[in-house]
Amino acid sequence: MSNAMVMESAVCRASSAGASCQPMPLAFLRRGDTAQVVRVRGKGDVHHHLENLGFVEGAKVSVVSEQAGNFIVEIKGASVALDKSVAAKIIVS
Repeated sequence: MSNAMVMESAVCRASSAGASCQPMPLAFLRRGDTAQVVRVRGKGDVHHHLENLGFVEGAKVSVVSEQAGNFIVEIKGASVALDKSVAAKIIVS
């Protein structure tokens, strides 16, 4: 693998077969990581609110800050604060 190859996200891991991106909760990401939303778990008001904020399938999300499991992320040009329980409901890869 050349040094010129830069992975966009810490979620993606390089292997001999290429890059593989395993779905995981957004809560596993760290500052500077970028990933793509796969789905939002759960139903009801929280699920609907997250979709309204832009957490929909295919949206790119970047972690701006992470402290004690609480996050500030950027999605669709907006900064959004999430606590760790909500971040755990958002599945990214």
